[in-house]
Amino acid sequence: MNKQMAQYIQGNLTEIISQWQEKMKNEKEERSFQVMPTELMNQTSHEFAELMISNLLESHQAYESRLIDFAEKVVRLGWSITFVTKAINHFAEIVYEGMTKEGIINESNIAAFVEEFNKWISPIRNSTIEAYSKTWERTVSLQKIALQELSASLIPVFEKVSVMPLVGTIDTERAKLIMENLLEGVVKHRAEVVLLDITGVPVVDTMVAHHIIQAADAVRLVGAKCMLVGIRPEIAQTIVTLGINLNDFTTTSTLQRGVEQALAWTNRKIVEVED
Repeated sequence: MNKQMAQYIQGNLTEIISQWQEKMKNEKEERSFQVMPTELMNQTSHEFAELMISNLLESHQAYESRLIDFAEKVVRLGWSITFVTKAINHFAEIVYEGMTKEGIINESNIAAFVEEFNKWISPIRNSTIEAYSKTWERTVSLQKIALQELSASLIPVFEKVSVMPLVGTIDTERAKLIMENLLEGVVKHRAEVVLLDITGVPVVDTMVAHHIIQAADAVRLVGAKCMLVGIRPEIAQTIVTLGINLNDFTTTSTLQRGVEQALAWTNRKIVEVED
């Protein structure tokens, strides 16, 4: 029966993929498939169909290789695990309905085919979810490492003045990295003023504020001043609502104003020079 199912799919592949694409486009909660370029959609659709056929005909090793490649691709495309599961179910429904319409599945063999479909779909669904989850975890881990490397560097902008731009969510692990880089950078660059720029931090809650306050205290212990810049109106409102005490901080709404204040602390200022 596996061969019959595979032969039917291969013989009607264009029509099956066309119907499958329409079903996937109708999944309104998922925009990732709908906005894909036509060429990429067709390529991905054929790869998915080949994966489904592979589970029927090829060895387990060959199928696993296809599965890992496809899982990595759909993670990059932004497909959710729910969407991937629906893709498998829709494909099986189209094949079953087509085989029934052509009389390949009939009253005399329907029970046997239902059992074969279950044996086909359940393992492929489980293995796809497992492969997707592993790929997603690996991708998130790599992104987290990249984010840590990009967003925790102390950058000297003027003599004695340095900036640390913070981007993304600040958890305990990142806070530790920020603290280490901050203190090493202050000593290395002989900074007297450090600007912590939180323009790229989406949410400032009590925990984030606690980490920032700790970093500022550590900077003061090594003989430098710390300023918090990039406070957007919604962040300011959150800080007030939560009752977070930033009285020991000098704060500004923009990095530009922070730099001007930092220069003033080091007895300098920016002036316009006429030609």
